[in-house]
Amino acid sequence: MTDQPTSSIGDAAKPPIVGRAAFQTELDRLRAREKAHTREGDAIAAARRRLPMVDVDPRTPLIGADGPVPLIDVFDGRSQLIAYFHMWHTGRPAAEQCEGCTFNSSHVTELAYLHSRDVGYAVFAEGPYEEASRYREFMGYPVPWYSVPHESVDRLIAGRHFGILACYLRDGDQVYETYWTTGRGNEAMAPSYGLLDRTVYGRQEHWEDSPEGWPRRWGSKGGQFQGDDGRPAAQGPRVQAGRDDDLGPMPDGWTRCSCPLHAGPATS
Repeated sequence: MTDQPTSSIGDAAKPPIVGRAAFQTELDRLRAREKAHTREGDAIAAARRRLPMVDVDPRTPLIGADGPVPLIDVFDGRSQLIAYFHMWHTGRPAAEQCEGCTFNSSHVTELAYLHSRDVGYAVFAEGPYEEASRYREFMGYPVPWYSVPHESVDRLIAGRHFGILACYLRDGDQVYETYWTTGRGNEAMAPSYGLLDRTVYGRQEHWEDSPEGWPRRWGSKGGQFQGDDGRPAAQGPRVQAGRDDDLGPMPDGWTRCSCPLHAGPATS
């Protein structure tokens, strides 16, 4: 028999123990609320389908493996496209890339179900394609990745920020944006949170309404997406497997990220 690792929450408080019938009674009471929540979600989705839309320049250039690609070509002949706008820290190593965007992107790996409904999916990275493509390779992401060049940012971001999830409709030669969200709206990408919400200790984040003695180990400023080594948690298994996380030299024409997460002045 092999030694089992010691649980980091093994000594946390626990729910009261009851018989099966009492357990089911409480669960049935909760189930009524869950079903109401599901129906409200259906109603919100119905309203989402009735939103107006805004036109987007279909020739907006993106950068792919073979160079510039117009936005309309990213649809790959499909009528709809979902795009996740991945934040990027240009010139920084893989370990310092956005932990939240890595969390979101690491969950989206199977596109067949989207494709069966005439919907495509792609990641639009904020940084240079050379770095972003190496990050994609290191992480093993199977979905299409593109870089958003400087001249396309305003056309696509339109006063918002990277880290948004946007939906588009193609009608012939025209492209329209039909929906976007960010923050907790992006949780639709990551079933890990939905699964954690069904466990007794939940997400173990400070903001949650949990009983006294329940573990609360993370805030909501990015640390909840990091492993013990400070990297985005999803990078851990890749590093352990020996994958190369070298993103190479910073490409010409880009400036090294100097956002508040990184100390020191920008260098060109």
